[in-house]
Amino acid sequence: QVQLVESGGGLVQAGGSLRLSCAASGRTLSSADLGWFRQAPGKEREFVAAITMTGGVTYYADSVKGRFTISRNNFKNTVDLQMSSLKPEDTAVYYCNIYPAHSDYWGQGTQVTVSS
Repeated sequence: QVQLVESGGGLVQAGGSLRLSCAASGRTLSSADLGWFRQAPGKEREFVAAITMTGGVTYYADSVKGRFTISRNNFKNTVDLQMSSLKPEDTAVYYCNIYPAHSDYWGQGTQVTVSS
């Protein structure tokens, strides 16, 4: 029922920044904890960051801690991921989902490519 659409990806040089956005329809994001995930070529999808429905408590993978910031706007039904100090290792397709992730809610993702 829910549809999630990621946007904001692109090509950026190492050390640069990007802001990803996720828009939802069919279900309000305020009803669940939210997360960002990523998948690099040939690798499994991995957790990146999460933010709780109440209180806005955030969690980050060790690999992005201190560089990425997750935020949500319950009025607009969106969740964003601000990425700074990007590294080539951050290159992946980024996805949003509720947290824990629901298999039916994966979208197409948005490609982030970090060049050296």
